[in-house]
Amino acid sequence: MSDVDLPTKCPICRRKVPVPPVGSTREQRGMYPFCGDRCRLVDLGRWLDGAYQIPVKDTDDDEERESSVDPT
Repeated sequence: MSDVDLPTKCPICRRKVPVPPVGSTREQRGMYPFCGDRCRLVDLGRWLDGAYQIPVKDTDDDEERESSVDPT
């Protein structure tokens, strides 16, 4: 059995989710990687609420640009 055949876990509730075959259509993939619509919507809500963030390292250039912007 290859790694592709192994089930993965839903990122929200950790239930096992079967991995769709390579080249499958959107309808065949269903809610993957989520177990269902509820977990998919919970994840979307977390993104919209800002719970997931991509870390950004501020640089000196960013501070110079902010100070040079005219607020009026």
